[in-house]
Amino acid sequence: MAKFVVEFEYNVDRAGRQGLHPAHAENLYRLAETGVLLLGGPLVGKNSGLLVYEVDSREELQRILDEEPYVKGGVVAGTRIHEWAPGKGSWIAALNTSGNRSAEVPAVEGAH
Repeated sequence: MAKFVVEFEYNVDRAGRQGLHPAHAENLYRLAETGVLLLGGPLVGKNSGLLVYEVDSREELQRILDEEPYVKGGVVAGTRIHEWAPGKGSWIAALNTSGNRSAEVPAVEGAH
């Protein structure tokens, strides 16, 4: 599985996104429940949001992004996508410590 960091830059302010927000939030909750969306939220002081996905391929990610209500609604002005290989940090250590991890959470590949 590959991890991707995605930044959406919006062309309208938060108020301008409100009409699409319920569908956007529902979509993100669904993706989180299935393990596809690992993290997501607004960037403080910016008109953008950051999301971390875990998917099989870049093509799968693109299909997910194409279905995102904010994208379909035309409020995303730009998207930055980077494949990411996390390996260090307290979150990684916590996931890979057998005493702190449930059976459903696999070890993070590449963690040291």
